[in-house]
Amino acid sequence: MFKTDIENRIIKAGVMAIVRVENVERCQEIAEGCLEGGIDVLEISYTLPNAGDVIKFLNEKFGDKLLIGAGTVLDGLTARLAILSGAKFIIAPNFSREVVHVCNRYQIPYAPGCATVTEMTEVLEAGASFIKAFPISNFYGPSLVSVIKTPLPHMPILASGGINLDNLSTWIKNGVDCVGIGGLLTKGSRQEIALNAEKIRKIIDTTRSM
Repeated sequence: MFKTDIENRIIKAGVMAIVRVENVERCQEIAEGCLEGGIDVLEISYTLPNAGDVIKFLNEKFGDKLLIGAGTVLDGLTARLAILSGAKFIIAPNFSREVVHVCNRYQIPYAPGCATVTEMTEVLEAGASFIKAFPISNFYGPSLVSVIKTPLPHMPILASGGINLDNLSTWIKNGVDCVGIGGLLTKGSRQEIALNAEKIRKIIDTTRSM
């Protein structure tokens, strides 16, 4: 899979589930619920000691049905280990030149956390595929996207934090490329996750078609 194919699949999905659970069986349940509801992109957080094992397991179990990436990747070594485990994209709360070099070497999309327009432009110049609006999405809400995209309409934005069923359509209307959602897509039974995923999928598709 080429880097541009991965980027396009992330944008097409418009949402990724942020997964922080240590048990692979629970990860499988979450993945199945997401797929049933129409969401096929998952970020596995490296706050977990076995994140690499989870990524490898999900890739072996679901193959191309899921696009699995690694989150909270703070350094180049972790990025390389995540890629070896099968991560198709790398996300972080911070920017690391070490990480962007590894990702660009292996043609893996990288989305580092940024809080200012200066940071955003600098990470794109360094080779990042997306900017992660973090933690500022929690504070500014959906208006953040239109504020950034008015002077920088081609800025690829992934927002994480403060996104829910009530404000998701506004995020999409304002031009966010993808959102990261945790609790709605990782808590409860497989059926509950599937129901939430279906609601999220419907909101994104309906809003985009307007």
